[in-house]
Amino acid sequence: MQRQIRKLLKVYVLRMFSSMRVDLRNIFPLRPARVHEVCGPTAISFAAMAASGPCLWIREGWLGDTITPQGLLRYLDPTQLLLARPKDQIDALAVAEEALKDGVLPYVILEITRPLDLREGRRLQLAAKAGGTTGLCIIPEGMGSNATHTRWRATPSFDAAEEDSTLMRWEIIKNKSGTNGAWNVRWDQKARRVHVVSAVAE
Repeated sequence: MQRQIRKLLKVYVLRMFSSMRVDLRNIFPLRPARVHEVCGPTAISFAAMAASGPCLWIREGWLGDTITPQGLLRYLDPTQLLLARPKDQIDALAVAEEALKDGVLPYVILEITRPLDLREGRRLQLAAKAGGTTGLCIIPEGMGSNATHTRWRATPSFDAAEEDSTLMRWEIIKNKSGTNGAWNVRWDQKARRVHVVSAVAE
């Protein structure tokens, strides 16, 4: 009798857990009219995958390296990418706010070099809402804004079957509209979309 009760309880817990799991399709592509964040070693790849249309990419001019549009060819059309190199984060935030508010480009990506205070984060969120634009901040690990809608961590995942694999581990570590989750994903270059990799395929 106790064994049957334990078995029923286990089934109930598993069903409850599976119903609580977040489906990646419900949160990616990223929700428009919001600003999101991503950190981790493959954050730039995540950002390129998220920007499935014309995009403004903002990176401070004092940083030594830069984004090369041709380097992102696997993920997006380089002709759809506009690069901005403001002198510092104050100017970068001003450019991002205006671009988000304007709404001409559907995606605005901003590389962050110092923590945003709540006022700065709120201004970006209000601008994204006004323009209906999707904003994404690439942040160093542990440097997130309280105002962000979702925060992601993107890391590479080795796949022995393919040397040039695009397998990655995506974790949503903050989600204002739901629960957190984690997925192994692979980029399909031909279809230009993300596929979730099942545990068996790992």
